[in-house]
Amino acid sequence: MKSALAGVGLWRKAIAADFPGIDDPDPERQGQALFRRGRFRMRAGDLEAAVADFDRAIELLPDFADAVSSRAECLDMQGKSDAARPDYEHARRLWAAHRTGAPDRSYLWRQQGRLSFEVESYELALERIKTGALPHAAVGNALLALGRPAEALRAYERALKIKEKDSALLAMRGEALSLLGRYRQAVASFTVSLRHNHKAPETLSGRAVAHAAMGNIGKANADWRRQLALLPERQAAARACVLLRLADWAAALPELERAIEAHPDDPYWRLYRLTALRRLGRLGDAAAAAADGPWPAPLFALLAGKTNAEMVLAAATTEGRRIEALFQLERYKDVVETAPPALIEYAAARNELSRR
Repeated sequence: MKSALAGVGLWRKAIAADFPGIDDPDPERQGQALFRRGRFRMRAGDLEAAVADFDRAIELLPDFADAVSSRAECLDMQGKSDAARPDYEHARRLWAAHRTGAPDRSYLWRQQGRLSFEVESYELALERIKTGALPHAAVGNALLALGRPAEALRAYERALKIKEKDSALLAMRGEALSLLGRYRQAVASFTVSLRHNHKAPETLSGRAVAHAAMGNIGKANADWRRQLALLPERQAAARACVLLRLADWAAALPELERAIEAHPDDPYWRLYRLTALRRLGRLGDAAAAAADGPWPAPLFALLAGKTNAEMVLAAATTEGRRIEALFQLERYKDVVETAPPALIEYAAARNELSRR
């Protein structure tokens, strides 16, 4: 029993010893560090100090849903349930507004949140486990989801020294290289991965994105068609995404209708269905399919003829929303020049331009 308690003490000391980034001038890094320290203080029972850390993290990163939710938990633990309730609701709204990655892409992009706590946990595991590729890979995955591809790449390289032919690690290294804009190297990593596992839909998707980013839309389309052939019929949402990237509106339409049945609360499937109908010259009732909330409601209004380009672009408050607006306005050249290559709209715009 004594040794077990000593182990817990060492674990807490290791966690508490350092929170890199607390004084970092970058709001993202400082906010994540404050969140990690707040979580530690929360587990240690220092709830007031934890709330103070979460408050500062939220001030730096107003959309940090995990920090908002953790603040609510602290208030609840202090018996302040009425004060916690608005925070819980705010966190739910923030999570709902966060659009996860397309279902035809790697599982990594379909996660929500900044994953700060996951990075901390796996880094602690690395201190305790000196062999094995798993902790390195896990750190890499969390860092990549946090938008830190250079650090993620180093983690994958360490893992690959242990398991040099692991197809999943090679694929994730390709994703990191792609985010760094090193597309040729990304394609090479994806290709080696596919030699070890040629029936990997998400790896084909990653290579296709890298090909498209280099302007090789023919090679990208070939990979997306191979991916489509590997996706089972039950994965309508993923199949719809691949067909949207190909700008194959006729084939996408039935898959989109099945995706709407499976995910009736996601407005994007209705939006993409209207997009496909209009690209096919068939009018759809945008007013009947409209969504609530700040976004993507303006896009439905645009398709229904109830707003104009200037107003919908003004409502597009993030990079992703601006790209979605530009695509619906059929400003394909602007999409290709400004969108991240992994977006559905980027590939669809490249394919539309290639046919002109």
